[in-house]
Amino acid sequence: MARTPSNMLELGTKAPAFELHDTVTDKTFDLEALKGPKGTLIMFICNHCPFVKHVNEEITKLGEEYQGKGFGIVAISSNDVENYPQDGPELMKQNAKDEGYTFPYLYDEDQSVAKAYDAACTPDFFLFDENLELAYRGQLDDSRPGNEKPVTGKDLRDAMEAILAGKEVSEDQKPSIGCNIKWKQA
Repeated sequence: MARTPSNMLELGTKAPAFELHDTVTDKTFDLEALKGPKGTLIMFICNHCPFVKHVNEEITKLGEEYQGKGFGIVAISSNDVENYPQDGPELMKQNAKDEGYTFPYLYDEDQSVAKAYDAACTPDFFLFDENLELAYRGQLDDSRPGNEKPVTGKDLRDAMEAILAGKEVSEDQKPSIGCNIKWKQA
């Protein structure tokens, strides 16, 4: 299991615009339609990664809890489905239903969105404030498959709660660790 860290995009970066297909509703959404009045969480995930499987229950809880508090939440899969067919759109739709995602699960077929966000791994989390400026990027929490630490979402939750309280998000942020995004061969 490869352990790839986040690239840690510079804080304050404006969220790159995108328009992607939602595998669950079969609709196309752009960033403007998905953003929340309090902030926007963009998660790069996929179906097969053991790191994502490890945190799926918690990201489902985050969606249920924070969408109602004014956050737009979206998951994006950018993996090469030719070489990783388990991450294809039909299986993404099934995975979203199986996990109970309450947020869109978008397919980044040409990988342009992952590149625009400098996403490196799955899961990779990007939290933007109400102005779509990057306030947090990095890990969900300290839990990893096999390290026996409970999955709590503490780091990401703390950042979301700071935004809700109108406070600065701590700049002490740790990279996420996960499987590398499966890039298409040129």
